[in-house]
Amino acid sequence: MRYLFDEYAFDTDLRELYRGAHVVSVAPQVFDLLDYLIRNRERVVSKDDLIKTIWNGRVVSDAALTTRLNVARSVIGDSGEKQRLIKTLQRKGFRFVGTVQEVQRPADAAPTADSGEQFQGTADPDRSDAATVAMSIPAPRLSIVVLPFANFGGDPEQDYFVDGVTDSLTTDLSRISGSFVIARNTAFTFKGKAVDVKQVGRELNVRYVLEGSVQRGGNRLRVNVQLIDAETGNHLWAERFEKPVADLFDMQDEIVSRLANTLNAQLIQVEARRAERSTHPDAMDLYFQGWAYENNGTTPQYMTQAQAFFHRALALDPDNIEALVGSARVEAALGANLVTDDWKAHLAAAEAASTRALSLAPNHARARSILGLVQSFSNPARAIAECERALALDHNLADAHAFIGLAKFFLGRSSETEAHIREALRLSPRDSYAYRWFMFVGLAKLFLGADVEAVAWLRRSIEANRNHPLPHYYLAAALSLLGSPDEARAAAQAGLVLNPTFTLRRYRARVTNDHPAYLAGRERVYEGMRMAGVPEG
Repeated sequence: MRYLFDEYAFDTDLRELYRGAHVVSVAPQVFDLLDYLIRNRERVVSKDDLIKTIWNGRVVSDAALTTRLNVARSVIGDSGEKQRLIKTLQRKGFRFVGTVQEVQRPADAAPTADSGEQFQGTADPDRSDAATVAMSIPAPRLSIVVLPFANFGGDPEQDYFVDGVTDSLTTDLSRISGSFVIARNTAFTFKGKAVDVKQVGRELNVRYVLEGSVQRGGNRLRVNVQLIDAETGNHLWAERFEKPVADLFDMQDEIVSRLANTLNAQLIQVEARRAERSTHPDAMDLYFQGWAYENNGTTPQYMTQAQAFFHRALALDPDNIEALVGSARVEAALGANLVTDDWKAHLAAAEAASTRALSLAPNHARARSILGLVQSFSNPARAIAECERALALDHNLADAHAFIGLAKFFLGRSSETEAHIREALRLSPRDSYAYRWFMFVGLAKLFLGADVEAVAWLRRSIEANRNHPLPHYYLAAALSLLGSPDEARAAAQAGLVLNPTFTLRRYRARVTNDHPAYLAGRERVYEGMRMAGVPEG
C-alpha cells in the first residue's frame, strides 16, 4: 500500500518514504510510528497506544516519545511548531491530520531502495523506477521549479547576474506559504539545455515551470519571464522588465521582489481555478477559492463569499493556518473599510483569527502584517512594530510597508504615508491589493489639505479596482472641497451602489486616536462627504 500526502509517498510494502522521486532516509522505529499514525488517522492516538504498539509496552519516557515524534515530523517536512501533519492534542494524544490518498502499489512499479538517489531530475528516456513512482503521485499544490534563466546577451560576464536572479527567485518563492520549490542544485542541472516543460513537470513532480531570459543591450537590461502549466504546457502568465543598468545587485533585488509578489497572486488564481474543478475539495482547495474571491474587492458580496470558503476550510481543518489568515484578512477588510455598523466586531474577529494563526505558526509573516493592520485602529505605534516584525520575516511583504503608512496616518503623520506606499509599490507594482494602498495615500493627502493630489490618488485606487466602496466616498469628499459638486455627488452615488448601507454616522463613529491633526482631517472629510450627499444615517 502507498499513502500519498503533500509531496510524499509512504510505501508500507517496501518500507520507504519518498519526497517526489527521492527516497527519504527514515529510521525503522520512526517509520513504524508514521505507519501507525497514518493508518489510524481517523482517530486520536494516545501515548499508551503508541507505547504498546511501537515499543511493545516497554517503559518509555515522555522525552523519548517527544523526540521520536519530532523526528517523524521532520522527515515529512513538519515541525512541533507548525504541526501541519502530525498534531498534538493536549492531554489526549496525537493525530495525523494531513489529507491522505491510498493507492495500491503496482507490482511492476516497485522502486529499489537506492533508485531515488540515482534520479537527478534530468530528461532521460531510461527513467529510474523512482521517477516512475513520482509520476503516479499527484504534484503538490504551488509546486514549482525555476529553470536557470537564459543569458541571451551571450556575455559570459553576465552569467553571475543571470544565475543570481534564478537563485534569489528560488529562495524568495519558497517563502510563499505552502509552496514546494525545487532546490537550485536540481534546477541548475537543466542549465543550457533545451527542455520539454511537460517532461520536466513529470520528472520533478511539479505543477508549474518558471523560465526566463536576461538580455543586456548597451546600458539597458531586459528580463522576460513566463509561468507555464507543466501538465498542459500552456502559458499562464508572462512579464517583461526593462530598466537602465545602474547597480546590478539592486536591480536583481527589485526584479526578484516584483516577480515573487506577482507570482504569489498569479499562483493563487491558478490554484483557485483548479480547486473549482475538484469534486471533493479539501481545506486548501477551499482556501484558494476564498482568497480568489477576497482579491476581487471589498464589497459585502465578495467578502461574504470569501469568508464562506474560509469557514468551510476551517470546518474541515480547524488549525489550517492559511484559512485562519484568510479569515482574518476578510474580517480586517470588513472592519477597516466600514462595510457594516459592527466594524469593531469584525476587527476583533480579525485579531482573534490572526492571533490563533500566530499561536500555531509564530513566524507567519502575513499573519503578523494582518495583526498590524488591525492594531492600526487601536494602537498605531504597536501596529508599526508588528509590521516591522513581519518584514524581518519576509522582506518582500509589500502589504506590511503599506500598513505602516496607514498606521502613521492614524498617528497624525500623514505626510509620511506616501513614502511607505511607494516602497510597497516598488516591491509589488501590480499587487492585487494596490488599490487599497492608493486609497491610503489619497486619504492622507485629503487630511493634509492637498485635495488635488488626493483626487489623483483616489481615482487611481478606483481604476485599479472599482469594487472597493470606500475610495468613492473619499473621492466625493475631495471633489466637494474642491468645488465640484456634481462630480462629488456622482462619486458618492457610485460608492452607495457598492455598499448601500454606508452612512456618515458610521464614519464618525470610528475614532482611532485624539491627535489634533488626525481629528481635524476627519472633520474635513466628514464635511466633504456631507456636501456630496452621503446619507447621515
